[in-house]
Amino acid sequence: MPASTTPSGRRVIVTGAAGGIGRAIVDALMAADCSVAACDAPGAPVASVACTASSRFDVRDRAAVASGVAQAVDALGGCDAVVANAGIVDTIHRAERFPDEDWRRDLEVNLSGAFHVAQAAFPALASTGDGRVVLISSVAVEIGIPGQVAYGASKGGLVGMGRTLAAEWAPRGIRCNVVMPGMIATPKVLGMPEPVRERVTRLVPLGRFGEVDELAGAVSFLLSPAAAYITGAVLRVDGGFGLSVSAMA
Repeated sequence: MPASTTPSGRRVIVTGAAGGIGRAIVDALMAADCSVAACDAPGAPVASVACTASSRFDVRDRAAVASGVAQAVDALGGCDAVVANAGIVDTIHRAERFPDEDWRRDLEVNLSGAFHVAQAAFPALASTGDGRVVLISSVAVEIGIPGQVAYGASKGGLVGMGRTLAAEWAPRGIRCNVVMPGMIATPKVLGMPEPVRERVTRLVPLGRFGEVDELAGAVSFLLSPAAAYITGAVLRVDGGFGLSVSAMA
């Protein structure tokens, strides 16, 4: 029999859970009979997310992360998987005048924050013998988006980190993979000016933005039994964004 593609029964910590992508991931996992701790920053509307438990902490603060993850693990009765989704996407400056404060903030949240969460969850993940870590990166890493040098650098760092964790933690039964979303129809993306949305859509071979549920489905698969032999992989979920849309014939 083929291995199941549904992550039933998993106990999962999801960061950035109050945002468009995070909320969709939590919804998909809850629908798959997982137990989910929805985590987000202080002040985020995480209480509105339908989940098993919730926790608020700043991923930049290692001590707060350790406490928040411990709280989540206790509420779930363990932890089989972490989805590191928390991130900043809307810091826009040209590289030559990128403020140092904004540079550090993007890297601390998008890159260091993901590491803090994965590191804090390591003991619980290792104890299961089948732990999973999914890091949410971006196609900005591979195509380059002017105005987002810190975002691209931080999301690129997740790829190197993910592959290193995959190599280091494989003997403990932990699989670590990276998902690279393209243009996903989150409220922030849909809030872009219409001419910008139209211009970007023309660059997507499938001719549309992705739905948050489609991205959540890819994450769910990586937590499922069917993905047990996948680690150190980078999965683009982008409708072909970055491929040529020019025709030779």
